[in-house]
Amino acid sequence: MFILQLVATSINCFGCHSMFYLAAAVSDFYVPWESMAKHKIQSASGPLDMRLNQVPKTLSVLRKEWAPAAFCVSFKLETDPDILTQKADAALKKYGMHVVVANLLANYKEEVVVVTQNEKTTVRRNSTDEDLEKQLIGLLTERHSDYINQSGTQSNCQ
Repeated sequence: MFILQLVATSINCFGCHSMFYLAAAVSDFYVPWESMAKHKIQSASGPLDMRLNQVPKTLSVLRKEWAPAAFCVSFKLETDPDILTQKADAALKKYGMHVVVANLLANYKEEVVVVTQNEKTTVRRNSTDEDLEKQLIGLLTERHSDYINQSGTQSNCQ
């Protein structure tokens, strides 16, 4: 989180020309350092109860304070296809993302849905030789270019 803040504030001067490609969180929960055992946990002690803390949400701080003009892409991974685009739409609004790449755990290497305020574009791996990521990066580059052009005409691009 602190490294993200350092990077974001450092490249804030590039305005709309900067892009954050915020890969999916490794975990939504963590064990705080002060709660970590100092020595091996003994199995003879009986059942283990563990309390996890939520990872702080930094996406809205990134958008509002650290690099407000930057183009931001986040990811939403789900296991339930019925809520996938709904959760991606909510992330667009809640965190102010420009794009949310939504994917299902069952087929994340084969298909993603690129969600913006105006459209939902499905990107599928089209051959066994080409990675899905290559197509995705091409589409995100186009969306970023559109954002730069739009921001330049509105004088929002620093």
